[in-house]
Amino acid sequence: MIRTLVFASCALLLAFAIALPQAGFTAAPLLDYTVTAQYPHDSKAFTQGLVYHDGLLYEGTGLLGNSSIRRVELNSGRVLQKIDNDADVFGEGITLLDGLLYQLTWQNGRLLVYDAATLKVTREFALAGEGWGITHNNRELIISDGTSTLYFHDPQTFEELRRLIVTDDSEPIALINELEYFDGFIYANQWHSNHILKIDPADGRIVARVDLSRLAAAVRDRLSDPDSQDVLNGIAWDAAGRQLLVTGKHWPTLFAIRLH
Repeated sequence: MIRTLVFASCALLLAFAIALPQAGFTAAPLLDYTVTAQYPHDSKAFTQGLVYHDGLLYEGTGLLGNSSIRRVELNSGRVLQKIDNDADVFGEGITLLDGLLYQLTWQNGRLLVYDAATLKVTREFALAGEGWGITHNNRELIISDGTSTLYFHDPQTFEELRRLIVTDDSEPIALINELEYFDGFIYANQWHSNHILKIDPADGRIVARVDLSRLAAAVRDRLSDPDSQDVLNGIAWDAAGRQLLVTGKHWPTLFAIRLH
């Protein structure tokens, strides 16, 4: 019942977004990839955000009463440290910048800032609208809210600096969710899509995409009680390995993939 109520407004947003202009990814070419490794992942984790740093995985999870920030051992999937959010907080995306871990909330109007070493909350900012995904380009926080708009903020003051519309073939693409930034591009999950979108931060164009339908299908075949919300979500960049770490909500597996 709780999950049904929580996602009622999500379903309304999805119906609205489907009505928005969508180009069907006509202009963006597909990038091929190779799976380089598979790791165990907590199937109880409703993954909202993923970060890989200094050999450790940081994960933000969602759902009311089950939202948390975690530090995870990649190879085993073992949770080394877990900080639960308040029961009324719906956790969303996370990112790590200058020793601080930023966590969005969905509809709570809060951006929580943690000391990455201790996972203690050190600061909080007011968040306008919904929080979905967050990353950074070493200078600015980049935030999605489920629409086609990305918001750039000062990490110290949280002042909004600019906005960017994500487009394909000049048409806005909505439901932009979990984010990652590396090598000068923004990578994004699109909610209820098996695609990762590669976005040019200069103009918002989707310049390529990665279709992970094969991985999603393989995972769903192994789920004992698959749910419509158990979708691809979570992108982390392994800079040393030059590969992406990807998973989904309640997925029992986290994949390392190398893009071609």
